[in-house]
Amino acid sequence: MENKDTYYRLLTENKGQRNEIEVGEQIGLEEETTREIIAQLLAEHRIEYVLDRACNYRPLKRGKMST
Repeated sequence: MENKDTYYRLLTENKGQRNEIEVGEQIGLEEETTREIIAQLLAEHRIEYVLDRACNYRPLKRGKMST
């Protein structure tokens, strides 16, 4: 899914500056679609829920990811 990969890249570059919904809006995603992508990334252990400034999610470091 191209949107998911693009969203993940932008979330990584975001470094907590914008909230997760604004990151999705940056590429034209609606809130519902953004939340679906977040759920997929959480299930894939690519992101974690953590209060990180404005954003509640951050990418996991590769060493923490379980494959």
